Amino acid sequence: MASIAIVGDGPGGLSAALFLAKNGQEVTVYGTDETAMHHAHLHNYLGVPDLGGSEFQAIAKAQVAGFGAEIRAVRVTGVGTTEDGFEVTTEAGDTQMAQYLVLTEGKSPELALSLGLEETEDGIAHDREFHTSIDGVYVLGRAARRKRSQAIISAGAGATAAVDILSRIEGKHIQDWDTPPRDE
Repeated sequence: MASIAIVGDGPGGLSAALFLAKNGQEVTVYGTDETAMHHAHLHNYLGVPDLGGSEFQAIAKAQVAGFGAEIRAVRVTGVGTTEDGFEVTTEAGDTQMAQYLVLTEGKSPELALSLGLEETEDGIAHDREFHTSIDGVYVLGRAARRKRSQAIISAGAGATAAVDILSRIEGKHIQDWDTPPRDE
């Protein structure tokens, strides 16, 4: 089991947390519930015909917690690298060590920049899996796609990063398939 720290509790962070926790990883989501989702109304989110952003957030957090992820309502004030991965520090002075770090900071990626990650015109530089130039660090949401941000895009990015992390943990490509129970 790997430990993953996710900074940001919007659609990208919660989606990553869902996939990772569902697959037995130790996941901690840090956030202060200040996501732009509270100013949104979903009409174009696949499978959700009409839902307020705050309602979406409550449902998503309950689903993620139901799979065993810890959701901590606290601001992260610092992140750093260690020999074994990453250290996350909160405004309360608590620290957590993690093997993987997922940053979903919104338009102001201060933590990503504090790690020395490259900032481009469109956000923090990343590959197709939202992996950055620092091994084990991923960037999602507005921090990764400043000019093309959308809830469903962020959730897809979270899922993409999570599957990449799971593949790295397993040492092979994995797919996350859920099948309905069989009638016996």
